[in-house]
Amino acid sequence: MSTSFSLGDITIHRIVEQQVPFFAALDTLAGLTPEQLAENRAWLRPAALDADDMLVLCFQSYVVRTPHHTILVDSCIGNDKHRPTRPTWHQKTDDTYLRGLAAIGLGVEDIDIVMCTHLHADHVGWNTRRDGERWVPTFPRARYLFGASEYAYWTEQNARTPIVAFGDSVLPVVEAGRADIVGDGHAIGDHVRLKPTPGHTPGHVAVAFGRGRDVAVMTGDLIHSPLQARYPELSMRFDADQAAAAKTRRAFLEHYCDTETLCCTAHFPSPSIGRIKRWGEGFSCEMVEG
Repeated sequence: MSTSFSLGDITIHRIVEQQVPFFAALDTLAGLTPEQLAENRAWLRPAALDADDMLVLCFQSYVVRTPHHTILVDSCIGNDKHRPTRPTWHQKTDDTYLRGLAAIGLGVEDIDIVMCTHLHADHVGWNTRRDGERWVPTFPRARYLFGASEYAYWTEQNARTPIVAFGDSVLPVVEAGRADIVGDGHAIGDHVRLKPTPGHTPGHVAVAFGRGRDVAVMTGDLIHSPLQARYPELSMRFDADQAAAAKTRRAFLEHYCDTETLCCTAHFPSPSIGRIKRWGEGFSCEMVEG
């Protein structure tokens, strides 16, 4: 499944790998009450909440073509990866993702830059592919950009206890000499900018695109569900710093509220892309179709 948007001199494509009910809302969103969920169930269903009150999440990448580069943001789940706690990710062998690239006329050799908002397993999986007993970069011509704070955090965590996704989807890129560790405010020309958005992970970044202004921004995991736009204080229980995540989320939504900037979310159900509007003391993301 792919959707495309043309915004001046850039084009954005969605590459969807999976869309499935994934987390129980009441178990996953810290502070969410049954009463609060009941008040919002009608507008959340069926797209963002299933009949069992599971949050429906999309797992996807964005490919952005600027006048100078073809950039992939967040490389999704990947194939052949050992993820036993996530059955829909574990030892996957389908061709959905590569077919999604082919549908927009691209192969792995056409990606110039891979950017990761953070280094969780579902955002780095296609960084690498299996080649015999080795993991090698999937995108052979690309430079892979990792934020310095994020990379330092996971390097330290991995030194204490090996992190499987870091070992199979990040370190092989570094060892192959394809990685650039960049500052959290790094820019690529006048079309691409990293924006620090800590909370979900300590070094999490959003990625903004557009010359002179942010015509689009990839949110990464600063927000997972439309319910968190309505109530920005609802953080995911697995956010590294729930209070910081809530503060980041509200500031981000406030910054882009009532602007023309397209917010390209990592996990909202399709179509996943919208513009931020005010809704009482919170916000909504009004979806747009490509």
